[in-house]
Amino acid sequence: MPLDTTLQLLARARGLSAADIATAIPRAGVATVSAWLRGDKMPGKEQLDALARAFGVPAGALLAELASTLDPARTQGEHALLNAYRALSTRQQGALLEVARSMADTGSKRRRSK
Repeated sequence: MPLDTTLQLLARARGLSAADIATAIPRAGVATVSAWLRGDKMPGKEQLDALARAFGVPAGALLAELASTLDPARTQGEHALLNAYRALSTRQQGALLEVARSMADTGSKRRRSK
């Protein structure tokens, strides 16, 4: 997930505006933070560390999949399924994907025939 999307989701989840975030980041004004949120600019290492502290997350999480867990569009079932999938071996993941694809194909064929 792009950093700007991650930052947007974290800001929304925490109820923070660009101005709120800017006050916690050294040498970053509202215009700079807004540019990060739009994806027009990238923060430097020091600024990433400060962003992580402001959001209360590990710095590496800003560049990982953390924001997807905060995405309100995902259901609890999707989160549970993803967590279960990640706990499987590579072989098990492949088998599960085959089953899921087969189920999805069967479901779409049924919808088309109605």
